Amino acid sequence: MVVSMEKLKVLVVDDESRMRKLVKDFLTKSNYEVVEAEDGSQALDIFFESKDIALIILDVMMPKIDGWQVCREIREYSKVPIIMLTAKADERDELQGFQLGVDEYISKPFSPKILVARVEAILRRTNQAAPEGVVEAGGIVINKAAHMVIIDNKQIDLSYKEFELLAYFVENQGIALSREKILNNVWNYDYFGDARTIDTHVKKLRSKMGEKGDLIKTIWGMGYKFECP
Repeated sequence: MVVSMEKLKVLVVDDESRMRKLVKDFLTKSNYEVVEAEDGSQALDIFFESKDIALIILDVMMPKIDGWQVCREIREYSKVPIIMLTAKADERDELQGFQLGVDEYISKPFSPKILVARVEAILRRTNQAAPEGVVEAGGIVINKAAHMVIIDNKQIDLSYKEFELLAYFVENQGIALSREKILNNVWNYDYFGDARTIDTHVKKLRSKMGEKGDLIKTIWGMGYKFECP
């Protein structure tokens, strides 16, 4: 049999076998290959042995090594998209997740269909070689196909979400962007009007951009605007 398209591999990490099976069934139906891990230690072993994991769905509360620690260790080596699953809708947890470079944050119980939709949205963005190619503004060069940012001839290291955010700002330069609009376009869903997600990412993005961070203007009470002199 000839397989026309290679399936993307998703690592599902949860100590509850029922939860893993539920997520696996829905992802398999959507034509993903699913690898399972029942704790953080096993997840790290699988991730570093596989090298071809396209996305990780990671439970926070687990024995041996919890989800936060797994995320920390993976982020030292990889920008693979991570979706965190949590039983607690605690905003401190949520902020910690975004600061660690988590791409999505889903509270249990959740709809498996919504989870699959989030997976598809993230993978569509991370695996596309954008036709726009290279975008340039104010000494900032964004190569969307290579997922690379160069500022004043020096490459800067951005997380996946920071890259998406900067690309969105640059493509909409001079336009006042509300937080809601940024959430809908960069995170691909309405985050119930929670602005801290964006503010945390903008703060980190600005600091990595050095002086060029000043090109991202804050519009008080509304959002942000990228403006070249």
